[in-house]
Amino acid sequence: MTDDRQLVLDLGHRPAFGRDDFLVTPGNQEAVAWIDRWPAWPGHALAIFGPAGCGKTHLAQVFALRATARVLTAADVRPDAIAQLVADHRALVVEDGENVADPRALLHLFNAIKEERGFLLLTSREPPARWTIALADLKSRMAAVPAVRIAPPDDAMMEAVLVKLFADRQLEVAPDVIAYLMRRMDRSFAAARDVVAQADAASLADKRAITIPLIKQVLGAE
Repeated sequence: MTDDRQLVLDLGHRPAFGRDDFLVTPGNQEAVAWIDRWPAWPGHALAIFGPAGCGKTHLAQVFALRATARVLTAADVRPDAIAQLVADHRALVVEDGENVADPRALLHLFNAIKEERGFLLLTSREPPARWTIALADLKSRMAAVPAVRIAPPDDAMMEAVLVKLFADRQLEVAPDVIAYLMRRMDRSFAAARDVVAQADAASLADKRAITIPLIKQVLGAE
């Protein structure tokens, strides 16, 4: 039987990464203040940590725009790449810093950018002082890095995140839809991102507005 649902191509969407688009709440305002304070940091490095989907990447992108920083994944931190990275960029971001495979490469990067009077922003789920690090020199340096936590979302933050995630996709939803989601979804940024993506796909496929019945379908609720 032919499915008359519209074929949806996953073209993605562009989240807004500007400073004005970042939702400042009690759970993240300290981290935002640190980014706004740059370059007047007490040292050359800062760590921002928190659960998956809490906004670390968004805030890292805000910093990257502000500081003209290069954003690196953990896999990009390799011994052979450090010299060129530091030579080319005054500021660097390392996402998921606890997953850097070569501790000596991260130590080299940390020291090299300090020598060049540059800046390093690390993101991770746990503060660097709690990372499992066998290399003593790196462990001591990571323990000394100022670390700012982005807290798990409260109700006000979750509502704001849902509204923003829909807005990033040029979608407007009624307050009752947001209220329905708040009562039934997992309270995490990752869950919010997933449910908005599923609602967007279902809306496109069925050519329907995003309403409570559609959300019930997405959540598998009766």
